[in-house]
Amino acid sequence: MNPPDRAFAEPWHAQAFALAVALHERGLFSWSEWSQALSAEIARAPERDYYANWLEALEVLIAAKGAGTRVELAALTQAWLEAAEATPHGQPIVLPGR
Repeated sequence: MNPPDRAFAEPWHAQAFALAVALHERGLFSWSEWSQALSAEIARAPERDYYANWLEALEVLIAAKGAGTRVELAALTQAWLEAAEATPHGQPIVLPGR
């Protein structure tokens, strides 16, 4: 079997991976907690894309640890999408008020 051309199929997969590593390094959760959260999401929605489960597990842990509510995360996601849409190609995305 040939190895894949790249480690992640989409850029956001790499970003979700990096976010999990960064939050772990900052002490938000242990690897054991991460493994349990990801396993629970995969078991809950096995048909869902692997990295969609990854992202859902991150959101669950962020909320469980009190680092942000699901409402705050949804608002941040929406702000990011709007900022990305309004940003010319090749320019850095800047979230208003951040």
